[in-house]
Amino acid sequence: MKQILFLLIFSTLFIEARYEAVPAKSCSAYNNMKHTQNSHNVHLDTQREYTMLQQHKGQILVLVKGENPAQRWVDESCFPSKTSSYNTYNNNTIKSEHTKKYQNSAKPKYSLLALSWQNAFCETHRSRKECRQPLFSFGQKRYSESHFVLHGLWPQPQSNSYCNVDAGLVTLDRHGQWNRLPEPELDSELKEKLSKVMPGVSSNLQRHEWVKHGSCYGTDAQSYFKDAIILTEQVNGSKVSRFFVNNAGKRVTLKQVRFLFDNTFGKGSGKRVELRCQNGLITELWLHMGNKGEDLSTMLKSGKPTRSRCQSGIIDKAGYGY
Repeated sequence: MKQILFLLIFSTLFIEARYEAVPAKSCSAYNNMKHTQNSHNVHLDTQREYTMLQQHKGQILVLVKGENPAQRWVDESCFPSKTSSYNTYNNNTIKSEHTKKYQNSAKPKYSLLALSWQNAFCETHRSRKECRQPLFSFGQKRYSESHFVLHGLWPQPQSNSYCNVDAGLVTLDRHGQWNRLPEPELDSELKEKLSKVMPGVSSNLQRHEWVKHGSCYGTDAQSYFKDAIILTEQVNGSKVSRFFVNNAGKRVTLKQVRFLFDNTFGKGSGKRVELRCQNGLITELWLHMGNKGEDLSTMLKSGKPTRSRCQSGIIDKAGYGY
């Protein structure tokens, strides 16, 4: 009897949760909550009623009859009576508020520079947008085939993240909705450089990195990404990068990589280097740095020595398969 009563109550609540509403604006209607796919480029019709099926974290699942799939996700702000706090923000408000907050803070004492070996990253993340294109072009190599690329510059410790960031933006970031985060304010020249050094820009990685890590760096976005690019270029202009290019397809050890860092950036710098590996491939280098100086050599020397779980791995070649 209790089970039947529970089912009746549950069914009633589910039915009441559904209602009809006319959208306030013609929003895109997506297949998924991440807003990465919109089959048939569907937009809400402001002259038509839609059935609301579910409301979840700033979004509404609506029924779009005649479409496949018929159930689509839209922002709550598309409907006048259902809005969420973080959908009311505009990018200008976010930028001006955050400008005041991060300019009043200081640079962290320690940072971690995460550099990806893109060939291996795409080998293990084939569905990512930056990896869907061919990894190499006939007659001309892509930058990411023969250089380390920027993953991020992370103030340490790891808990030092989302500094003074609105809770709504944190929710969006943690749910992987990076396309809905504000675009960092960068000049056109730096944007072009960043797109080259950080292929993940095609997946809005720069928005995620700024909100989660850059907000704790103590500068504006322009300075944050400029510093990250300069440090990345110092590695790519060194013996370390040439070693990875010349040994593509071979297994190398942590000991070899640390020796190269000692030889290139000064004795002791190798102890600040960590290998990150997946499926036997070296996917990233993590460089543990201090904030003393502006060149990588000085910053590595003032960083903390670190351990590395990965002791060896294969340097992946361009293209799938190894």
